[in-house]
Amino acid sequence: MSNVSYYTPEGLKKLKDELHQLEQVERPRVTQEIADARDKGDLSENAEYHAAKEEQSLLEFKIAKLKNVVANARIIDESQLDTSKILIHSVVKLKNTSNKMEFTYTLVADSESDVRNGKLSVNSPIGKGLLGKKIGEIAEIQVPNGIMKFEVMEISR
Repeated sequence: MSNVSYYTPEGLKKLKDELHQLEQVERPRVTQEIADARDKGDLSENAEYHAAKEEQSLLEFKIAKLKNVVANARIIDESQLDTSKILIHSVVKLKNTSNKMEFTYTLVADSESDVRNGKLSVNSPIGKGLLGKKIGEIAEIQVPNGIMKFEVMEISR
């Protein structure tokens, strides 16, 4: 089953750059470490060799996972999105109804999420709770500490 995710052009470029780095820089480095450790003699007691093989295994897993994400990535044309309700890539201004604090977030794919920079994953509890809401609506979202209520103040791109 494929998991299609939608990205901005910048977000997809970042993923492809990371994949390139792993395949073209990290993979040859780890391969060289294995070769160097192999040259040191008895492999059964060679900790450097076993560590390098473990690193290679983790790296190959990460590359395979990232290739799958890139293969299922789609660039979204933000100009065609409906701004009357919250969708992926919506920029939303929210007000916490209990403490009246206001926040602005952009809803993005998991790999682009960065809460400190205002990018919230659409698959996070808050992201899921906001999808489909319109200006003026209250989103009641179940979080570990209970239910939070956010009023949707603005939706833009």
